[in-house]
Amino acid sequence: MTDPGTTEADPGAPGSTSVRPRARRWLRWGALGASVLVLAVAATGWSLYRKLDGNIRTDSDTAQALAPYEKERPTPVRVAGEARNILVLGSDNRGDGNGAYGRDEGSQRSDTAILLHIAADGRSATGMSIPRDLMVDIPDCRRPDGSHSRAQFAQFNWAFQAGGAACAIRTVEKMTDIRVDHHLVVDFRGFKKLVDAVGGVEVCLAEPVHDREAKLDLPAGRQTLDGEDALGYVRARHGLGNGSDTQRIERQQRFLGSLVKKVRSNGVLLNPTRAYPVLDAATSSLTADSGLDSLSELYELVRSVRDIPEDHIRFLTVPRRSYRLDINRDELVQPDADELFTKLREDRPVRVGDSEAPKEARKAGGKEEADEAYRGTTADLDICANE
Repeated sequence: MTDPGTTEADPGAPGSTSVRPRARRWLRWGALGASVLVLAVAATGWSLYRKLDGNIRTDSDTAQALAPYEKERPTPVRVAGEARNILVLGSDNRGDGNGAYGRDEGSQRSDTAILLHIAADGRSATGMSIPRDLMVDIPDCRRPDGSHSRAQFAQFNWAFQAGGAACAIRTVEKMTDIRVDHHLVVDFRGFKKLVDAVGGVEVCLAEPVHDREAKLDLPAGRQTLDGEDALGYVRARHGLGNGSDTQRIERQQRFLGSLVKKVRSNGVLLNPTRAYPVLDAATSSLTADSGLDSLSELYELVRSVRDIPEDHIRFLTVPRRSYRLDINRDELVQPDADELFTKLREDRPVRVGDSEAPKEARKAGGKEEADEAYRGTTADLDICANE
């Protein structure tokens, strides 16, 4: 007999919504477990984000060093949208575990320098390499110890050695009249970690390479290099080609194109388990200005270029030739160099090809217009195409 003070609904009765006490307990525990799981995932995600964000080193010294020269720096050219110019410097610092590549002399040089121009419409990107042996006007720069170097006509890589990123930036701006909006510095160790994180990068060799100085011993043909061999490949000068810095730069450009294809083709950025090692390697190797020193800012940069077609990601070298007073140095070819600088400064299209072809006349808007094809490559080019 049922107590009049209580009601017990028949679970099978039509319209009944009651739940047995044991079922209610399971629901409560299930909800609690789900809540704990959500919090754990959120906490883990936040922890990983903080770690990646904290990996990036902020270069505040460069901003301070540039501040006194603001009035003499180029004025950004405003076009529809916002084009950006980022100076990427590969430091040959022998410290921090890089001692195998030479003696640490307490100074750094810009072993690689690329001015990356991202078009305002987000449909193209151009990486212009600057040879380290290019003879340029270097302004007086403040050294790390507070003293000042004198202005001089010297090799480009001397600027970074003398006054760090600030001096390199001022030298590039003086040469090109292009405002450098941001800068990134990557060292040897960071480069190796990034290549390993994406599972290696494909290259192609016309013949075997044995370069003791670059610590490189590779067979001929198409192959995938790990970080250690990749570093030797992009730095080698004596065991590959004619030993010139020009051929080394072209090899670096083809390698960067292959790296872009690798990251895009295997879904690295869309797969969290594969993206994290890549992001960890990339962020831990970077020193950046305050405009690119956070994960969110770097994400916005990547997001702005991720949809650019690979044939619109271009790599080229500033027009150069052997310096008339020293064949082991380079000098600008004019007016070709200034015309290239103007195109980048004004966010105009730049064409690249297999060779430095003469200007080709093309009709545009009913009038003849010069269209220079600069020697370079694009990210869609097969790495074995020119071997």
